[in-house]
Amino acid sequence: MKFEFTFLVLTIYTLAAFTAQAQTDTTTYQITLRQETVNKVGKDVKGMTINGQIPGPTLRFTEGDYAVIYVKNEMDVETSIHWHGILLPNFYDGVPYLTTPPIEPRGIQKYEFPLKQSGTYWYHSHTMLQEQSGVFGSIVIEPREKKLDFDKELVLVLSDWTNEKPMNVLRTLKRGSEWYQIKKGTSTPLNRIVAEGALGAQLKFWKQRMNGADIADVYYPAFLINGKQNQEYPDFKPGEKVRLRIIDGSASTSFWMTFGGIDPTLVSADGKDVIPVGRNKTFIAIAETYDFIVTIPENGEIEFRATAADGSGTTSAYLGQGKILAAPDVHKPDKIAMMKKMAKMDMRMGAPALKFRLKKDDPQKMKEKWGMRMDGKMNMDNMQCMTTSNIPRKDTTVSSMMMQMDSVSNSNSKGMNMAMGDMKEGNQSEDTNYNYLRSPVKTTYPKDAPVRKILLNLTGNMSRYIWSLNGIPLSETDKIKIKQGEVTRITLNNLTMMDHPMHLHGHFFRVINKNGDYSPLKHTVNLPAMKLVTIEFYGQEYGDWFFHCHVLYHMISGMARIFSYDTPRDPRMKGYPAKKMVHETDRYYTWGLADLASHKTALNLVSSNIRNQFNLNAEYGWNQNLEAEFTYERYLYDYFRVFAGVNMENTNPNSLNDIKTTAVAGIR
Repeated sequence: MKFEFTFLVLTIYTLAAFTAQAQTDTTTYQITLRQETVNKVGKDVKGMTINGQIPGPTLRFTEGDYAVIYVKNEMDVETSIHWHGILLPNFYDGVPYLTTPPIEPRGIQKYEFPLKQSGTYWYHSHTMLQEQSGVFGSIVIEPREKKLDFDKELVLVLSDWTNEKPMNVLRTLKRGSEWYQIKKGTSTPLNRIVAEGALGAQLKFWKQRMNGADIADVYYPAFLINGKQNQEYPDFKPGEKVRLRIIDGSASTSFWMTFGGIDPTLVSADGKDVIPVGRNKTFIAIAETYDFIVTIPENGEIEFRATAADGSGTTSAYLGQGKILAAPDVHKPDKIAMMKKMAKMDMRMGAPALKFRLKKDDPQKMKEKWGMRMDGKMNMDNMQCMTTSNIPRKDTTVSSMMMQMDSVSNSNSKGMNMAMGDMKEGNQSEDTNYNYLRSPVKTTYPKDAPVRKILLNLTGNMSRYIWSLNGIPLSETDKIKIKQGEVTRITLNNLTMMDHPMHLHGHFFRVINKNGDYSPLKHTVNLPAMKLVTIEFYGQEYGDWFFHCHVLYHMISGMARIFSYDTPRDPRMKGYPAKKMVHETDRYYTWGLADLASHKTALNLVSSNIRNQFNLNAEYGWNQNLEAEFTYERYLYDYFRVFAGVNMENTNPNSLNDIKTTAVAGIR
C-alpha cells in the first residue's frame, strides 16, 4: 500500500510539473501579509493586512488556468492561507501542520494548482484567530464560456470588525460573561422577562445552565463591506445588469441580505451555478458565497443591505445614481419570544430524537465516541451542554452508528417543527435544507457506490465555551476514516441554540433537499439552531481534510473533525506534526478578578483548558486576616470535577507570623 501511494504521489508531482510547464495560461500572484495599524471603527488598532489592505485583493483567474501564488509573511508570527472552496492537491489546502507547513515569519510559501472550476470563492488564514484581524480576501474564477447574461460585476466581501484583540475576545467568551450581549443590546434583562411572562422559560433555561436564547456571541462595533461600513458605486449605468459576487468573510457573523428595487436573481451558491430564482431576502452564513444579478434602475440607486442575524447592526452598498431605493428592513429577533417557544418543548430532547442501531461488524472501525446511551438511543440530557464530559472516558469505542432513516433530511417530524418554528426573523426555518437552490444538472453519485452513514451531533457548553461534535471536541477524538469510491452521507443534527456553518475542505457535497437528484452542491452548509440537515460527498481524494464550524471562535474551541482517506502522510510534512494544529483547540486561557474594598482585598485567578483548571483565591482583611486557597480541578463531566489543593490562613487574626496550611480535596 505504501509503495502504491508513493508511486501515486510521484505521479501527481510529475503531472503537476508537466502541467505547469505546458500550461500557457499560468496566472501568478504575489501577496504579502503584514502587521499594520488600521482604523476601521474610530480607533487605531493593530491589524493584519494583505498587500496593505483589508480585505486582501481579489485574485482573478479563468477556469483551466494554472494558479501560482507566492505568499510572503512579513509578520512576527506564523501564518497560513487556505483557499476556501477550491479543489486542489491536499498539500496546498493551507491548514498549517495538517496539510501544509506554516509560513514562518519572514518566510515565503508557493502555492500552485490547476483550476478545475469557476465561480466565487475566497481565501483566509487558518492560523488561530488571524482571520478576525484581517487575513482574508476574494477569489473570482471566470468560466471558459460565459453562461450568464450580465454587463458588469462587483465583488462584495462582508465582514465583522472588533477593536479588541481576538484572543481577548475568546478569553471573555471562555469566562461565560454576558458582557457582549449587554453591550450590543441583545441581552434579555430579567425585568423584561418577567414583564413579558417568560420567567418560567428563563428558569427552564437556567436549569439547563443557559442564560437564554442566543444568536451570536461577539459584540462588533461595525460590520463592513469591502472594508468600509458603507460603500458607494455610482459608476453603474441605468439598465446595466450587474453580477454581485457576495462573500461572507466574517469571523462570527451571518447576515440577512436584502435589496432595494426589483427583486434580484440568485444565480450561484458557493461557486456553483443554480437554477436562477428571483429572491430578495436571503440568509448568508459565514463562509458562504452567493451571486445575484441586479438591474440598475433608470432613475435611482439600489441599496444592498446586510443585517447581522442578531439585529445588532447593518452595512450597505449603493449601486447607481439618483434616488435611493432602500432595501427592506429586517426586524430584530425577539429573543424572549424564542425562549417562550423553546420552553413549550422538552428541552432535554432538543432536535428530533433519532433511534439508531449498532453494527458491530462495521469494517470501518470508526473511532468516534458518540453522544448516546448503551441502549443505542441518543443521550439528550443537557441539550446544549453535551461536551466532552457527557461520555465518560472509560466508555468503549463505538465502531459506527448507522441510521435507520434514509430520508431524514426531509423530515418534518413534530420535534423538529417544535424546536424553532418561526422564531427567527424571516422564518429561516423554511431555508433549513436550502430548498430554493436547485442544481441545473444532476448531482447524484454512481448508483453502485457503497454508502456509509455517519451522525454528527453539534454540541456545546456555553458556560465554559467549549464546542464539540457528538459531545467530543477535536483534541479528544480520532480521525474519521473515509474511502475512495465510497459515498459518505453525514446527518448533521444541531443540538445547540446557535447556527453553525459547517465547511468541508477539498470537497463539494450534496445538500439533500426537496430537489432530489438536483440537490445543490456546496462547500459550506448552515445548520440553524435545533435543526437537522443531511449532506453527502463522493470519495475521490487522498490525505486528511478539515471539517469544522466556520464560526471562528467555535472552531478554535473544538467544533471540528479531520476526515482521513487513511493514506500515508505527504513526506513534505515531516517535521510539522498535526497534533500541533489540534492542540490549538485546547489551549489554556487565564483571567482574574480583583476586589478592592475598605474592609478587605480579594483576588481570584483562573487558568483553564477543556479538562483542567487551576484556581487561586485569596482574601486579606483590614485586621490582617489572611486566607488563600490554591486548587487544581479535573473535569470528568460537563460540570462535575474533582479537585485537590492547599488552604492557608493565619490562626492569629492580628498577625501574619502564624500561617496554618491544610490540604483540601473534594468534588464540585
